[in-house]
Amino acid sequence: MKTVNSGFDPEVIQEYREKIKQTDQEFVIVDSEDNSDEYINFYFIGMYEGREVIYDAVIYTLRLHHSSELYEVAEHRAAKHFPEFKKIKYEEDENGDMEALDDLEEEIGLFMAEVIMELEEEDEIKVSEHVEVDPHIDFGIGLDVALNVEEITHEVIAKFVKEYNEDSLQLDKTAYSFQLHDEEMMGR
Repeated sequence: MKTVNSGFDPEVIQEYREKIKQTDQEFVIVDSEDNSDEYINFYFIGMYEGREVIYDAVIYTLRLHHSSELYEVAEHRAAKHFPEFKKIKYEEDENGDMEALDDLEEEIGLFMAEVIMELEEEDEIKVSEHVEVDPHIDFGIGLDVALNVEEITHEVIAKFVKEYNEDSLQLDKTAYSFQLHDEEMMGR
């Protein structure tokens, strides 16, 4: 039995239209702890294959996308290098302090840091602006958007929504590479 995607339901769209109207924007930001200066999840109303729909979009900086790609490649190489590899999970103790990693996690973390530095030095990972459409989510249509901006602001989102809905969005297909800051590496 096929489930109905309520993101296409005119009543649900009207509810979101009212929520959006209250923001004085063309979108409403999803309340999420994942949102940051470089990543925002938001909803907006647009057209998809001739039908009005709610888009469930995430928009993030190319720098964040590049960092994620570096980390993913490093994690993949660590899994190949360490037969007993498991993802490193950072956990807090009862005081909210980070618990120490065990010896294997420490070794894997150092290995991954070296891989990331090597990838950066060789300029192996390059990313470009993109919009990926996912029509197979449970609510509306998913959009995964990477833009070459310093941070994700309300102005960046508003410009994206306007251009996306007007079908005038021009993506920069240039492949970019970024260098992680030392303090970012320490935070991983």
